Amino acid sequence: MFKKLLFVASFLVSALSVFGQNADSLTLVKTRWQKNRIAKQVMLFQHHFNQKNLFLANENISFLEIKNTGRKALFAIGAEEKELITTSNFGIRDTAIAAINGNFFDVKNGGSVDFVRVNGKTINTNRLAKDGQRARHQEAGVIIENGKLSIVKWDGSADWETKLTAPDVLLNGPLLTLNGTDEQLDTAGFNRLRHPRTCLGIKPNGRVILLTVDGRNENSAGMSLFELTKLMRWLGCTSAINFDGGGSTTLWVSGMPDNGVINYPTDNKKWDHEGQRKVANVILVKKK
Repeated sequence: MFKKLLFVASFLVSALSVFGQNADSLTLVKTRWQKNRIAKQVMLFQHHFNQKNLFLANENISFLEIKNTGRKALFAIGAEEKELITTSNFGIRDTAIAAINGNFFDVKNGGSVDFVRVNGKTINTNRLAKDGQRARHQEAGVIIENGKLSIVKWDGSADWETKLTAPDVLLNGPLLTLNGTDEQLDTAGFNRLRHPRTCLGIKPNGRVILLTVDGRNENSAGMSLFELTKLMRWLGCTSAINFDGGGSTTLWVSGMPDNGVINYPTDNKKWDHEGQRKVANVILVKKK
């Protein structure tokens, strides 16, 4: 009798989980996004799920969708070797259309803790753990060639990133999905708990999504990496990679209100557009 009850309970939990996922995906598909054409080949999408109707939580999501052709809109990396500056200042300095925060950095001394190459010059190298192991955010990255962006995965070799031939390389992660196959994520707190998130995804038609999910506020809970993986898949991405999140999460668009800051960065612990954290590097969208 006990085994039967256990089986029924397990079945109900599984069924409720599937039902919840289906409800969430349906909610996203039916969403009427606020849309703004930012430039040729660049569209901004925004929506505030404020009825606890996505993953049973409030979620504020903003993303750019960019044609990845290298024609009208180009991708580039903005980076500093040792300094930290805000995402918006990176964008303004490089006369960009838009910018999103990049990879993980040294809060005290500045600069990235992961490999970064810009225009063929190595800006930062990987800082490995004491046992020589890579962090998960050093096991994948984005490369840019002729203004076009791709996601790449570590091949297991010690000097993998130095052999990448692209002039622009930014290691990041964890990798969430590659070519339609989800990566295996462990249940460490960083992956499992909800935080503000920054993510980059690529759709089968080549279009790139640069996305922020706000968090640490009653207006937006943030997401786990498991939830973020589902979100990017439901938006049509077959490859997706997590960027540095938390207080770093920032999406900036030139000419938009609030000095171009689209989301609600959390470094000031307020629900406004003033809480940017200084970062070491960004992904830029620029006019050709």
